[in-house]
Amino acid sequence: MPSLTFQTYDPGDFFDELFIAEGQPRGAASQQLVETMNRLTPTELVHRREVAQRLMLKQGATFMVYGDDEGTERVLPFDVIPRVVSSQEWSVLEAGLKQRIHAINLFLSDIYGEQQIIRDGVIPRELIESATGFLTPCLGLKPSKGIWCHITGTDLVRDREGLWYVLEDNVRCPSGVSYVLENRRVMKTTFPQLFHQMQVQPVANYPGRLLETLLNIAPDGVHEPTVAVLTPGGFNSAYFEHSYLAQQMGVELVEGRDLVVSDGQLKMRTTRGLKRLDVLYRRIDDTFLDPKAFRPDSMLGIPGIMDVYRQGNLGLANAPGTGVADDKVIYAYVPEMIRYYLDEEPKLNNVPTYLCWEPKQQNYVLNNLDKLVVKAADESGGYGMLIGPHASEAERAEFSDRIQAHPRKYIAQPTLCLSRVPTLIQDGADGYQVEGCHVDLRPYILYGEDIYVNPGGLTRVAMRRGSLVVNSSQGGGSKDTWVVGNGEID
Repeated sequence: MPSLTFQTYDPGDFFDELFIAEGQPRGAASQQLVETMNRLTPTELVHRREVAQRLMLKQGATFMVYGDDEGTERVLPFDVIPRVVSSQEWSVLEAGLKQRIHAINLFLSDIYGEQQIIRDGVIPRELIESATGFLTPCLGLKPSKGIWCHITGTDLVRDREGLWYVLEDNVRCPSGVSYVLENRRVMKTTFPQLFHQMQVQPVANYPGRLLETLLNIAPDGVHEPTVAVLTPGGFNSAYFEHSYLAQQMGVELVEGRDLVVSDGQLKMRTTRGLKRLDVLYRRIDDTFLDPKAFRPDSMLGIPGIMDVYRQGNLGLANAPGTGVADDKVIYAYVPEMIRYYLDEEPKLNNVPTYLCWEPKQQNYVLNNLDKLVVKAADESGGYGMLIGPHASEAERAEFSDRIQAHPRKYIAQPTLCLSRVPTLIQDGADGYQVEGCHVDLRPYILYGEDIYVNPGGLTRVAMRRGSLVVNSSQGGGSKDTWVVGNGEID
């Protein structure tokens, strides 16, 4: 078995989050982690990885992959070498995320209301109205407490210099937080002694905070609100998370067929008759929510639920219509939203973005496809994407045709040299090797009485050698993220 210690680990020509250079850990917390890992024999380290994977399987921490010939249900690959973020660095990220979510919420309220940002020429009307997530039935909606995006997962990356950037926003139905909680539970079993030594901030408060966020939007006058999580069902890719969060919050897990609108209320079928529901954490896409308001062919939603919502008799998280902010063209305007609504400069920068609907920017993109990453504006999960430097001439030609045919549907960004973290990956049939793998970070933000950012988040890691794609559907895995020092200790 090859050496699995960090003593010969080479961070290479990347920003490595654990090492400054070969044999030089990045700060005191990294030093402590490296010393602990180096005390383990290769057999012990691999054993702890295998124990972690078995714990994940036992807990049922799986996800679904559609159209996969090898079977659709998988355990998310998990790496036992954690990612370390200092509390000082985290405070900067936390402030930037709060600012961003505040501005996005004001934007959503505005475009479904007065549309002042359009009238003032900050964002062209046609860009908003052509976004697949912009829903005209939501015009005039007034969500409880004025909050649209109650739960957000914002994807962050670091470049070669170690600078943080926002890669994209997920404000419709962000997933993955269950893996944050399960990763931490597994790591506390696998490396219990390290948490106190390194002052790792806890993440286990999230379900309680989520429940508080949901209760905050209960209809006025309801003293003991009934909350439920709405799932599309067991074949959905994130069903584990839906059931997990419902269980952790102590609320019902329901499907559309369990619910009915009656007497102007949303009610749940039970063995004792109908029971009123006051708050629904919906984990189905907006257009499937109500066949009377959106897609008439939806078998997942509840006919008439939007009428109940408009009348103020139901809290919905996230509010219908928030998907417009997930559009990657609209993402490019978030810094302008911050300046417009808050009169502040962004604390976190976007990745530089080229908008293919603008002729000059489109021309640049078409002439530099070998250097850029091209993304479909309304896709997620790593789909609809071209990584130019790794693509063939034929693939680049295909995307050139797509862009010219539908320029509004595409953006392009420089190929960032993503930061790396040492990762235990399989090296051949039986062996393992510690190698640097590229990562991103998805922190989770809750908007209730105030804005709360859970410390850490889901570190997704590209576990295929040399890959830049971290999505689980594309072969990625995850790590536990440790915010260390100056806080409550896990």
